[in-house]
Amino acid sequence: MSVQKKFLSCQALVLLVFLSLNPVSAMASGQVILYTPYTTISVSPGDAIEYAVDVINKSDQVFNGDIRVIGIPRTWTYTLKGGGYTVSRIAVLPDDKKTLSLRVEVPFQVNKGAYTFRLSAGDSASLPLTVKVTEMGSSETEFTADQSNMQGNANATFTYRATLKNRTIDKQLYALMANAPRGWTVTFKADYNPVTSVELEPNTTKEITIEVKPPKEIKAGTYKIPVRAVTGSTSASMELEAVVTGNYEMSLTTPTGLLSTKITAGGKQKIGLTVRNTGSADLTDIEMKATAPSKWQVTFEPEKIDKLAPGNETTVYATIQADKKAIPGDYVVEMRASTPETTSQLSFRVMVKTPLIWGWVGVLVILAAIGGVVYLFRKFGRR
Repeated sequence: MSVQKKFLSCQALVLLVFLSLNPVSAMASGQVILYTPYTTISVSPGDAIEYAVDVINKSDQVFNGDIRVIGIPRTWTYTLKGGGYTVSRIAVLPDDKKTLSLRVEVPFQVNKGAYTFRLSAGDSASLPLTVKVTEMGSSETEFTADQSNMQGNANATFTYRATLKNRTIDKQLYALMANAPRGWTVTFKADYNPVTSVELEPNTTKEITIEVKPPKEIKAGTYKIPVRAVTGSTSASMELEAVVTGNYEMSLTTPTGLLSTKITAGGKQKIGLTVRNTGSADLTDIEMKATAPSKWQVTFEPEKIDKLAPGNETTVYATIQADKKAIPGDYVVEMRASTPETTSQLSFRVMVKTPLIWGWVGVLVILAAIGGVVYLFRKFGRR
């Protein structure tokens, strides 16, 4: 055998040994496949993504190669596990597959956009993965309301629906506070229960209901209610707005406070009534009504008050006419002033007396009876 043939034989032997020790280098491209069903995912800052990746060996040789994540952003973290262990190299039998778990954690401080990196298996396979971050990230707390402006009267409860989000990397216990004007009541509720604090895990949210009750005698206007969620290391605040249209209240009484009168059957009595706006909003279209015994009549002058400003009062005259056949005694007449928003009423006691003419008739009857007795006594007494 010539020297040249011996040299070629030695090269062939070395090549065979090398291929047996490094089967990856002998594989053609495409014989090792990396597969995961979801290669593009949209997430929020702070989310963690779990990929299940199959390493499939379609060749007739054992694949034994490095498994790496290439091109991932510097501030992102990941772990690659197989069989419960962190791995950096994997061996797969011919016509077999192994499943790896790739966990990618998106940081809280990240810009909105699409990020692409790849998972590689030796030099034979590459799997591009894209993560779309849907919003600008931060490492702070967020406290927001679906609708921060509410309108209602002073008797209403203003209810705001808020969301508290912990964008930090630590569990946080938030104290819930409000700086409402004097006399206002602010109640925080979580899971339908009143609370003064809530605990949130990292990158989690909590729905908070905020109930705001203004004082009873508040004037109409726009009021600001600052609220905060505070921990020792982070806080968030927002400003709620309550537009109070005023409360609707009024009183109905008499100028003297006397709630009774006397009347003869069939007679009339005119009574002065005082209607006072005791609320903080204008009262409009105030109607005067009454409920009286059967066949009685009650009329008002005026029957309707067009407008009554807060703190003001006006006089209404009620004329009560009793039934002609009313039996002497006490009767009750209910009178009320009402608007669509509020009503005030009073009970007025009316004592019915016998008409004066019947009194004189009674006297005359008595006198006639006495006269008759005297006449009979004189006439028959002599006998």
